[in-house]
Amino acid sequence: MKKDREHTDRCDAVLVRGVNWIGDAVMTIPALRSIKRSAPGSTVSLLVKPWVAPLFEKDPAVDEIILYTDEFKGVSGKLKLARKLKARGFCLAMLFQNAFEAALLAVLAGIPQRMGYKRDGRGLLLTHPVDFDAHTRNLHHIDYYLNLTKRAGFDAIPGIPWIFLGIEERLKARDMLASLKRPVVAINPGATYGSSKRWHPRHFAEVAAGVMRELGGSVVLLGGPKETGITDEILSSADPALITSESLLNLSGRTSLRALIAVISECDVLLTNDSGPMHIGYAVGTPVVAIFGSTSPEHTGPAGASDIEIRKTVACAPCFERECRKKDLDCMERFNSPEVFGAVKKLVSTKRAVFFDRDGTLCKDAHYLARMEDFEIFPSIAGLERLREKGFSLIGITNQSGIARGLVQEEFARKINQIFKDQYGFEDFYYCPHHPDDHCSCRKPEPGMLLRARNEHGIDLKRSVVVGDKHDDMVLARVAGAKGVLVRTGKAQSSQYADAVVDGLDDAVRVILSMDEKGDDA
Repeated sequence: MKKDREHTDRCDAVLVRGVNWIGDAVMTIPALRSIKRSAPGSTVSLLVKPWVAPLFEKDPAVDEIILYTDEFKGVSGKLKLARKLKARGFCLAMLFQNAFEAALLAVLAGIPQRMGYKRDGRGLLLTHPVDFDAHTRNLHHIDYYLNLTKRAGFDAIPGIPWIFLGIEERLKARDMLASLKRPVVAINPGATYGSSKRWHPRHFAEVAAGVMRELGGSVVLLGGPKETGITDEILSSADPALITSESLLNLSGRTSLRALIAVISECDVLLTNDSGPMHIGYAVGTPVVAIFGSTSPEHTGPAGASDIEIRKTVACAPCFERECRKKDLDCMERFNSPEVFGAVKKLVSTKRAVFFDRDGTLCKDAHYLARMEDFEIFPSIAGLERLREKGFSLIGITNQSGIARGLVQEEFARKINQIFKDQYGFEDFYYCPHHPDDHCSCRKPEPGMLLRARNEHGIDLKRSVVVGDKHDDMVLARVAGAKGVLVRTGKAQSSQYADAVVDGLDDAVRVILSMDEKGDDA
């Protein structure tokens, strides 16, 4: 960790006071990662309310979750929590929450370094107060929290939040949606903050009808236990002739937060108001269409590269009010359902691709390929042209941790990847340059590279195939909902997640074409 007069001292036990809203909690994820990445030997404990804790259950940046339950209500409860925290010996409190109470609790817990924004009259309680100045006020909230960690001396690398899911969670959600026609569009019509952030249910019903009628797809209705009335309004406005078990699934009030996250990750598009699920959408890589009225996308808009924000210029917006004072919600009524449906349609991916691992699959695995003389392409690569003739895009995906380890020059890795694009018809070639300890979203078997390809090239991952020589390649295929073909030309000889195991690229091509003839999509 760097140190100067603004920075905190080195600390091996960091307490992070998390925020209370789901959407805000998602936006703190890159800041949390910056703390763990900068001080990998430190223990990072997260103090949060129970309803946001599930967001961080599998996050490697969080060593411990401390629940701020009703047990700690009132003066006696806070003193009890302070004693509990004091016994842990934390040396730094990073206060993502802006409340006076968060700083007071850190003082009562005897935490010697307390860093947070100088807001809510708590400046004197902070050892490292950060001004809430004009620049800070204009930051997107992802950058707002990163700015705090940067000022603490942590390596605050900008990034999009990523929520980690287990493969079993993904498969369970996939099973829930298995009977639905594709594309599957999730609709989240609620917003806990207030009615000023909610588009009218009848408009959502009109968009849902377009998904079913024009796209031949289906809709999943989402919402919390208190939002079932909103989804009921959508159902009452829907055309009964369009509603079948294959076209609509109502999950409003019927999922845990973890299940909701997994369901959103399995959908092709998420249509939503500015809400917690909106932030979950881009944090699992699902394309998002977000409707804004009373709030500002500059501060809380979706962060995905292809996400679409829909808003209209109105004199009174953004007002940040829970309820519309004018009682007309003009900011929400100025855009219509055809406009919103057009945005949803734009984000639906239709192209098919075959994703290829590189080392051990397309070329000999030289164990950190770093010299051109060690680069040996398998002769059977010429047969991949048959896949292109059948309408598949060829896209490369490769883990290149040798870059982070200092064993491979990044420019050399790019040069090798470019050969596949220039000479063998690959549409693109993605690589992850990170060390495994970075726990990034792009290192296989995390699906970040595939999700990026979906957004940039319109790839329907569930109609695509992953070919690789490693078990992680097959896990990636299952995570993304693609077919997995394991080639025994590199490291692995079998995998329980492989749909087919073959000896080389020629056999892989034959298997993929056979799947295509049978219409055997993943």
